Amino acid sequence: MVEVKQVLKRYGGKTVIDRVSLSVPRCKLTSLIGPNGAGKSTLLSMMSRLIPKDGGEIWIEGKEIARYRTEELAKKISILKQSNHIAARLTVNELVSFGRFPYSRGRLTRQDRDYVREAIRYMELEPLQDRYMDELSGGQRQRAYIAMVLAQDTDYIFLDEPLNNLDMKHAVQMMKVLRKLVDELGKTIVMVMHDINFASCYSDYMVALKDGEVVCEGDVSSIMRDEVLRGIYDLDVRVQTIENQRICVYF
Repeated sequence: MVEVKQVLKRYGGKTVIDRVSLSVPRCKLTSLIGPNGAGKSTLLSMMSRLIPKDGGEIWIEGKEIARYRTEELAKKISILKQSNHIAARLTVNELVSFGRFPYSRGRLTRQDRDYVREAIRYMELEPLQDRYMDELSGGQRQRAYIAMVLAQDTDYIFLDEPLNNLDMKHAVQMMKVLRKLVDELGKTIVMVMHDINFASCYSDYMVALKDGEVVCEGDVSSIMRDEVLRGIYDLDVRVQTIENQRICVYF
């Protein structure tokens, strides 16, 4: 389990995360939702120790995150940030192989290659595996980065806007893959989501942030309500049930 306890983050004189506490359900898919500037990505970065917190505690499986060795934490948590930049010219296969670095330290075993091959298959990247990353479309690159995360094979997967640059088909494919990782492999996934309807249809649990604070959290049925979403987004919305899914109409 991941437990966030009174976590604080300031930039200069501005508080961007204000004493946030929450518990992430194990073996579930949790979406962090809320308007731009709410602190979603900052919170996710602190939960993965990419940026330091200015107060509070973050516990993963009964151990405070600061006490983990880097190589130990890399076998527990994998994270994909919204902005991905690679300095080297890599093929898709080479990029995905980086996901095995915490285990192989650069010397891939047969088992490592099996993980890489399976991750590439999951993301339907076999025809592109020998192509260079700078030859791919934005959506294809995003799928390759997700494959790298899958190859890392951690219990906890943190994703910052995983649908970024994906068209409708591949966004649906992505969410189905993430759902499968939770349901069949028991992964715990936390993701920052801007598309409220994708979050509604595929999540088990939702956490809404606004102005650096958690304003509400719960299962989908408790969050996907007209009055709740209006309070989060300051927007007149209506939630309708379509084929047993709660869909937010906001156009």
